[in-house]
Amino acid sequence: MNTAIQTLIDSARGPSSAFAASLERTDIELRTPAALASEADPRTSPTYTFLSSESVIRALGDAGFVPVSAAQTRSRRTNPLSARHVIRFRRRYESVTLRDCVPEILFLNGHDGRTATQFRLALFRPICTNGLIVCDDTLPTWRVPHRGNTLDEVIAAAIRQSEQFAEVGAWVERMERTRLEAEQRLAFATSAMALRFPKKRPEGMEPVHLLAPRREADQGHDLWTTYNVVQEHVIKGGLSYRLGPKRQMHSRGIRAIREDVRLNTELWRMATALVVSN
Repeated sequence: MNTAIQTLIDSARGPSSAFAASLERTDIELRTPAALASEADPRTSPTYTFLSSESVIRALGDAGFVPVSAAQTRSRRTNPLSARHVIRFRRRYESVTLRDCVPEILFLNGHDGRTATQFRLALFRPICTNGLIVCDDTLPTWRVPHRGNTLDEVIAAAIRQSEQFAEVGAWVERMERTRLEAEQRLAFATSAMALRFPKKRPEGMEPVHLLAPRREADQGHDLWTTYNVVQEHVIKGGLSYRLGPKRQMHSRGIRAIREDVRLNTELWRMATALVVSN
């Protein structure tokens, strides 16, 4: 049995904390010790270049970004100081105003020789504490292998990504203006369920269950609302299904960093494709 547990720990305490203070160094040390590592895993290649996440956090702080959430891989087989980790940043003073979400930059790094540094555009929706991720079909993802001197490139990439916040906002507005018919909403939910359960859908779980809003504010048939309702069910779990004739179960939330990124980016791609086709 795979013992890897990749726990996503978010600093947000609820809807009121959308613009909460940044994580302190002690928070980061507790949640993502790999972010404060001073060297790479000793098993990495001689050509591997260590990129200090702490240096990135410090440099981004000087550029006006603050870390607001952090997570890393937890595994008995992985050195906690070299594990894959992800940190979300927001600009200290944000000039892009969106109706119900906050633009973020997602920084992914690792010191194990298997993780390329990445910057992705992301959104945080306070009403449901959803962490959304923009796919690279919409706006580019920045990746770099651990070779050569990359810190300056990393900071420049983060700034370039933040310059696209307004364009992310434009996609959100397009989704808000796109109304879906019942058949389109069900088709979207069906594709999302196949994405979440690629081998076999659990018994008793139907795509229509992904369309059930968990709060009054998520009532609506526009694409943005539909996408968020479906995303919350897919990522946070809690959907009922049967295990055998009598045993009732609930789907688990997504805790693995790699799977969280995969599902979120694919859901964004599916949603934006509907904007194009409408």
